[in-house]
Amino acid sequence: MANVSPATARSIAMLEKLVSFDTVSRNSNLAFMDFVIALLKQHGVESRLVHNDDRTKANLLATIGPRVEGGIVLSGHTDVVPVDDQEWHTNPFDVVEKDGLLYGRGTADMKTFLAIILGSLDTLTTAPLKTPIHLAFTYDEEVGCLGAPSLIRLLNRELPKPRAVIVGEPTEMKVVSAHKGITGMRTMVTGHESHSSQTHRGVSAVMIAAELIQFLKSLSDEAAAKGPLDGLFEPPHSTITVNMIEGGTALNIMARHCTFHWDIRVLPEDNPERYLSRFRAYCNDVVLPRMRAVSQDCNIEMFAREPTPPLKPEPNSEAERICRMLTGDNVTRAVAFAAEAGQFQQSGLSVVICGPGSISQAHQPNEFISVQQVDAGTRFLHDLVRYMAH
Repeated sequence: MANVSPATARSIAMLEKLVSFDTVSRNSNLAFMDFVIALLKQHGVESRLVHNDDRTKANLLATIGPRVEGGIVLSGHTDVVPVDDQEWHTNPFDVVEKDGLLYGRGTADMKTFLAIILGSLDTLTTAPLKTPIHLAFTYDEEVGCLGAPSLIRLLNRELPKPRAVIVGEPTEMKVVSAHKGITGMRTMVTGHESHSSQTHRGVSAVMIAAELIQFLKSLSDEAAAKGPLDGLFEPPHSTITVNMIEGGTALNIMARHCTFHWDIRVLPEDNPERYLSRFRAYCNDVVLPRMRAVSQDCNIEMFAREPTPPLKPEPNSEAERICRMLTGDNVTRAVAFAAEAGQFQQSGLSVVICGPGSISQAHQPNEFISVQQVDAGTRFLHDLVRYMAH
């Protein structure tokens, strides 16, 4: 490995440990959290867990330094996306270094940020901090930012109010002040079975689903053409995509059931309800009457996942000011992906996204982060500690 500072070497060693935990969202993260709790305890830091309903997963909240107002929250998620059906050249749960790149699931998104924090505990716990550093580690970010709300409620209820939250999603250590919101939907179509040669006697749920999907595409195309538009984002408009579909039982049976999953990713100034209301109206006023003319049992049902709010830009916010001062980055940026940052902001906190690695590597086979990015993230954290001890 290339020559790195002792602090960066500790970050990399910690990253190797964290990646070894298979915290794909479908799995529990409790073994990961047990490791973190024990490590924090070794450094004299007490932590609290906030479990999900069935106690198979947990968020973690810990405070380093004095329990006074004006602290900074360092937030990151512990879960990673699956590796199924991806062509990995290495074991995704081992960190493998090659040509200055560190390969492994979660290296970019976003265990490196957590590894930098945990690898720097000696520095964090011995610095004469004037205000605290709060650690907020969450579960199930990758499947809808499901864990963060309960952690945020605890933070706002029991901790002195922080002045800033830094969410360490991969931004190549650049300051990001806005992200899109996301509304996840599941649509279930119930048709009427018949022999596929007798199309006048049946309603194919798969064919209806295809029609509905085409309507959603038309809404997405309209958003791209008519806006609203915001050049900070790429793409600069709200989007609608269908990414999962299943249905049918046999080639010669008109399908009774078909389910598809889709999402709306809106600009901060846009509203997902304007797309949802048009989709509902199309289903209820145009498609369902035609289906029920064949059979009253036909139906279209829609189920919404808890939406993730956008991160709205707040120029010159406290979080933005601190990160710009530490990074020297004064460019205004936004990202198209959704994150927990909007949830923190919605609760009344000042938030930015700033972390090591590139979102371009996230969710990919052979995901990686460069050693230089680990070093940049480590230097940022140590600069933040010095600033808070000043």
